[in-house]
Amino acid sequence: MSEMLDETAQKRLSESGKIFTSDLSVSEFTLLEHSGFVPVEFVMGVSVYHVGFQPTRGLRAGEYTILTQAMYQARENAIERMVAETKKVNADGILGVHLGYRLHGEDSFEFTAVGTAVRNTTRSDINFKRPSGEPFTSHLGVKDFYQLLNVGWAPVSFVLGTCVYHIAVQGLVQSMRQMGRNTELPQWTQGFYDARELAMSRLQAEAERDEAEGVVGVTVDTREWIWGGHTLEFYASGTSIRRFSNAKGDLPSLVVPTE
Repeated sequence: MSEMLDETAQKRLSESGKIFTSDLSVSEFTLLEHSGFVPVEFVMGVSVYHVGFQPTRGLRAGEYTILTQAMYQARENAIERMVAETKKVNADGILGVHLGYRLHGEDSFEFTAVGTAVRNTTRSDINFKRPSGEPFTSHLGVKDFYQLLNVGWAPVSFVLGTCVYHIAVQGLVQSMRQMGRNTELPQWTQGFYDARELAMSRLQAEAERDEAEGVVGVTVDTREWIWGGHTLEFYASGTSIRRFSNAKGDLPSLVVPTE
């Protein structure tokens, strides 16, 4: 993935090792060291993406595939560049992955992916990288990471699924029937169900691709985006995990809290 790094990033990362950088709090840093890992570098990736033309669907409900692909690809670009930085500093994985975005006008947006690259320093018997050899990625914080390791599980990859979906516009007769009444909006209800199923199936497919056994910390977010009041995005993300040992350590009654 060296081609994903620009010259400025490559120069900075080639000098990595003099000091580490991270977004960890003091509590997280000390707990990470107790887990047998050390922070290496604060890593990031960015993608500014222009959205292609998507014909409207009007009275027909369904996915806007061009918009879905744009949202998906922009996030993937940012994540891949973050992973490329992680590989450059020879880290085993990334903790605390966070995706951010901001709009650029009406038809483009910027996605950023950030996290702390970490390296295993004590457990030479375990390979914490993905089966593909890529560094692991996880949105989990150090506290959750510590607890996973103590019961024989390890993060594999930050997985996501998304769907941009058009809710069918109501006809005039149906709108008139609902005026002044408490009533369900069936096209919206069905639209949320359809978008959710598509997004969740894509999240699960990513976990299966990486040979994970499950996904933890799943969160969902639904918002009406910039494409109009009848268009929503259903977005799901989490961390896929795999078991590396059946041995269970002694979890302390109180894990050091983190901010």
